[in-house]
Amino acid sequence: MITSVKKLTCLLLLSGLLSLTACSSGKPDTASGGTSAPAAVTEAPATPAAGNVSGADEGAAANAEPVTTDGGAADGAATVTGDAGAAGESGAAATPEERSKQLNELLELAKQGKVPGVEYAAHSGMIDEVEAAWGDPDLKESAGKGVYSTYSKKSVVFGFNKGMKIFDVRSSAPDLQSLTLKQIEAVLGKPDATAVNGEDNIYIYQANKQYQLKFIIPSSTGTVNHISVFSEQDSFNNMAG
Repeated sequence: MITSVKKLTCLLLLSGLLSLTACSSGKPDTASGGTSAPAAVTEAPATPAAGNVSGADEGAAANAEPVTTDGGAADGAATVTGDAGAAGESGAAATPEERSKQLNELLELAKQGKVPGVEYAAHSGMIDEVEAAWGDPDLKESAGKGVYSTYSKKSVVFGFNKGMKIFDVRSSAPDLQSLTLKQIEAVLGKPDATAVNGEDNIYIYQANKQYQLKFIIPSSTGTVNHISVFSEQDSFNNMAG
């Protein structure tokens, strides 16, 4: 009987020991669960790292700003373009060859009584033909040897006599207004005659027996204000009647 009790006691003790072992073996599981927590902590710095990359992007953007402000360079390019545009309007960009071609064309047109871009000629054209096609002039006034009609948008003025015949066709087109006397003489030679009207110096080339080509250059600018293709014969005819 006593032996049975001892055996039972030993079994109980053994069972208790096994139970304790099982509990203590559960603790490492919790610890290993704890080790997984530091792994999560290790991942957490990844967010600041990403933040640093973003900061690097901002730095790159900041470094890129000078390139964008090289939109300052774009401004420079715009300035250059503006200068080129101004040069184009003033004719400064024209080469000597282009200028030579332009002046020779002016002389050839003058032999027909015409200026560039205008179909109505001195001597053969009539002012009523112009008015029928272009409408009423912006300004019409008597001056010198006839009446002058100004078409501002076309940069053209027609002088005509009492018989309505055109004797003077003038153009102040922008591409003419950069020309200097030196450039003109380099291509056409010395003028056949000169005249002065106020501050305007007038340089006259005899295109042929019928027509004169005149360059009107104010002293204040030194460049052409306008050109005139003039039929002197028609400026007198029909004016006294």
